[in-house]
Amino acid sequence: MDKNFAVVIPMANESSEFLPFIQCLRRTLDEIGGGSVYIVVDNASKDNTLDLCRQLSLTDDRFHTVWAPENRNVVDAYLRGYVEAYRNGHEFIIEMDAGMSHDPAALPEFLLALDKGNDCAYGSRFIGDGKIMSSSFKRKFLSKGGTVLANLLLGTHLHDMTSGYQGFNSEVVGKFLKYKLHSKAHFYQTELKFLLRKMKCSEIPIVYRTPSENVNLRVVINSIAVLLRYFFMRVTLRSPFIE
Repeated sequence: MDKNFAVVIPMANESSEFLPFIQCLRRTLDEIGGGSVYIVVDNASKDNTLDLCRQLSLTDDRFHTVWAPENRNVVDAYLRGYVEAYRNGHEFIIEMDAGMSHDPAALPEFLLALDKGNDCAYGSRFIGDGKIMSSSFKRKFLSKGGTVLANLLLGTHLHDMTSGYQGFNSEVVGKFLKYKLHSKAHFYQTELKFLLRKMKCSEIPIVYRTPSENVNLRVVINSIAVLLRYFFMRVTLRSPFIE
């Protein structure tokens, strides 16, 4: 298993969950025996998350705090993390959410899938032992329904099109960093899966814990707009892809 990997984690207002999440992530990195973590913080964070991250970086050189006040949305935060990791020459780059939404213990499975020659490794809540830890029917419906709708309109075939726990080899990262994404929120992960549909991929069962039961209407509207954009491009035979 390649140990030259990086983990990209946007963080905002995570002070209450910071310590347990970092402890779990550290244990996993210790077990793997390698890895670097790029934590991206921007003005969306109103608590002391930035201070906590900077203190962590001073005591553990595996953790790199990236202060990015220029970010306009969460997509910018993810991409800034990818840029930092890509520039530093990591072979594999994996993105995950903080606050225990994504379990760091699953990292070895992503690395194994990439080490076996897959270009992309996608977390899936709808295969094997994967599941969503949420009491909200709306959240579960949007996740599953979004996958069904995306596969139908975009012609994709993944079990989970809306999961955000995912990893890529550096060559793929270099390619999609050059592409202008249209998503402004978490639909960007679905957008990437569509654009990279011709790449060799593997799905990894994951358990996802929702940080909030609320559903942001602006996020839903942006998701629908981008989905329809690519659907119309597909039916007019102008469907883009990254290869």
